[in-house]
Order: sequence, then C-alpha cells, then structure tokens
Amino acid sequence: MVVTATPWQPDFELEARNSLRLPCRAHWYAQAPDAESVSRILAEARRQGIDVWVIGEGSNVVLPEVLEGLVLGLSDRRIDVLEDDGRRLRLRVGAGVHWDSLVRWSAQRGWWGLENLALIPGSVGAAPVQNIGAYGQELSATCRRVEAVDRATGQVVHLDADACGFGYRDSRFRRELQAWVVTAVELELEQRGCARIGYPGVAETLAAERGVTEGKQASPLDMVETITALRRRRLPDPDVLPNAGSFFKNPVVTQAEFQALQGQRGDIPGAVVPEGVKLSAAWLIERCGWRGYRRGAVGVAETHALVLVHHGGGVGAELLELARDIAISVRERFGVTLEQEPIALQRSGMM
Repeated sequence: MVVTATPWQPDFELEARNSLRLPCRAHWYAQAPDAESVSRILAEARRQGIDVWVIGEGSNVVLPEVLEGLVLGLSDRRIDVLEDDGRRLRLRVGAGVHWDSLVRWSAQRGWWGLENLALIPGSVGAAPVQNIGAYGQELSATCRRVEAVDRATGQVVHLDADACGFGYRDSRFRRELQAWVVTAVELELEQRGCARIGYPGVAETLAAERGVTEGKQASPLDMVETITALRRRRLPDPDVLPNAGSFFKNPVVTQAEFQALQGQRGDIPGAVVPEGVKLSAAWLIERCGWRGYRRGAVGVAETHALVLVHHGGGVGAELLELARDIAISVRERFGVTLEQEPIALQRSGMM
C-alpha cells in the first residue's frame, strides 16, 4: 500500500486526458499547484520507489494501456506581469494554463509575440518541451526563462533561454525527459509590433477573415482569428476526431541530398533553413499514398497527411505501428527519415 502526505488517486483513467483519447490507466494520479508541491511529490515517489510521469493536457503523447507509477498533473494557472516598461512586458505563466487561452488573453490586450501560435493544443508547461511553433513563429522567440524542478535534487531552478537548448520542435527538456518538470514559463511580449504574414495562406486568410488587406495594419487579435481559421480548415478538431496534431517533424536534409531528391522528383518542395533544406513531411507522406488511410481504429486524416487519428476503440500500440509503417514507406521511397513528434510513453516510467 502506498502512503503519502499528498493525496494520490489510485487506478486513474487517462482516456479523457489525452487528445488522442487512447485508453490508459495509471496506477496513481496526483496534482501539484506549484513547484514546491512538485518537489514534495517527487520526493514521496522516490521514497516509495514509484516512477513519475508528467502529463499536461496530453496533446503530445501516445499512451499505453497501462502506465505503471504516478501521473503528475500541474495545476498552476496563474499569469503574473513581472515587468512592464511601456514597450515590452515580461510574464510568468504557470504550467497549468491552457496554451490557446494564454494566446487569446495576450492578443486581447494588444500584446505581440504569441499570435501565430493560436489554437495549438496543450498546456503552457508542454510548450517549451517541444518548442512549439507554427506559421513562422516559435516559442523560443519569446521565451526568456523556464522554471523547472530538477528531478535529481528536487530543487526549483530557473533556466535562461540559452540554457534551454531550443531547436526545431526540440529542447533540452525533451532530450532530458528524466531530468526536469517544467512548472512555469517566463515570456517577453511586445506592446508594439507587426503581423507575420509571410507564411503561405496567411495574408489571404487575413484579408478574407478580418478584412485586413495590403497597407492596413493587423492587430494581434486579427492574427489570432486568422491563424485559428487556417488551422480549423486544415486540421481536424481533436474534440471531434481525436489526434495529436502533426505526428512527424518536417525533415531537414543537406543541399546535396535535396538536389538528389530533385533529380528523382522535380516537384519536391523545400525551404532553405540554416541547417540545410526543410522538406514537407505531409508532402512525402501523401505521395506515399497515406492521406485518408484507415487501419481499423486508427488512420491518417483526410484533410492533412501529417495528422494521425484515432477513430475510437484502438490502443496506443496500433497507432505507433501505423506510424512506423508510414516512416518506413517514406524512407524506402525517398531515402528520408521521419522523426515522430509525440512522445510515446512506455509501461515503466521515469524518475
């Protein structure tokens, strides 16, 4: 029997707490309202020899049918203005805040920096783990510091942006999953800014949805509504068709590899980035015939080849098997390796 100072709920069902709606039962579940509570719960689990998992809104995980150990939820939903000099402001945002709610909250106040990240599912605590990004914007551009608990020591630490190791859909927290629990994020936003409309489709949707055409200045809220409209057209709603958003990262290849691919397929799209050339994972998957594919309870969305979906009645292993088959087909046809975005949690956890 597990005896704890903090109440833990036994045999906890997680199906409603992951956006893929995969059935999963955790041995235990506990909520922590702040970093100090996280430290205490980690210490209790360590004394009991129990593994600990951290799950926010479950929008970037693939769950097994059973998670052995304790699932920790973070419920700090505070938003505090730390600094405001009239041009820039610095916010501390608790890990439990819903990400899209934060984006709308800041846009309604006329603050710039998060607007193109609208409608990304999940909580604030998950945002730096993946360094979320969309439509020409990434979290790393506004993140100045991350508050986290060091799992090894139980200490609350503050890591400056440079120490977070942000990369494309990557960070130190993702690479070192066993080391940290993110409890808050500090963001720097601008009170004066301009809209990022260079991503394909943004300017056209801005004009159609908000009536903002060339020569007019969009507001942060204009951009939030524009990006929201784009995402709703292109991506299935997880509340209607369970999914975890983009399932694979867009692969980056060298210039030489891209030229070789162009020799095979002259129509292959690519965008030059500092690391080489970024390919469209959706384009590669679609050319392999997977868009709209269904295999029993799981499949690929009709509207976007990058989104794997759960039609109901399936389990995580089925979805991962489909993902493996998709990646194999892309590698065999194009010689390009796809990297999975959602983290597949295993039956035995991590401390």
